Amino acid sequence: MQTPTPHSEQTSTPHAEPVPHAEPVIAGMTPEFATAGTTPDRSDSDSERHGTERPLKPALMHGWRGRCPNCGSGPMLKGYLKVRDTCPVCAQELHHHRADDGPAYLTILLVGHIMAPTLHLVFTHLRPDPLILATSFSIGCVGLSLYLLPRLKGAMVGLQWAKRMHGFAAPQAAS
Repeated sequence: MQTPTPHSEQTSTPHAEPVPHAEPVIAGMTPEFATAGTTPDRSDSDSERHGTERPLKPALMHGWRGRCPNCGSGPMLKGYLKVRDTCPVCAQELHHHRADDGPAYLTILLVGHIMAPTLHLVFTHLRPDPLILATSFSIGCVGLSLYLLPRLKGAMVGLQWAKRMHGFAAPQAAS
């Protein structure tokens, strides 16, 4: 004869208390850590925590033009690729940026996607001398890269400013 388990006794009695919902716990993990990966209550949005939303498109366009993403009138770059520490017009701190290799990767991606089909079309339709083709496309690749690199770096800094990344967030209020 089988002895009933405590679980089967609870389900067989008509007036049994329902078992409270428990979060699944992985073996050896405390309940606090088991629920750490779940999404928290989103009662406070990013805009409430960090102030008002910053407009993305104007920040990208200001950055593309080499201007401060905040005011749009102060110069962002003080050399070819060197970002100023602060905007001379509105005093926005710009030293927080982490553009790193992103603009270079985007430049290579864009130049490759523009020049490769163009090279194919020129070669198949015009059939120029190979030396002229190599020389002209080498100059075109270098020129396009030099044109795009500072603009993409400015846009990358503008994106980081608009999304409040890497220190561009509003200062946290002391609590």
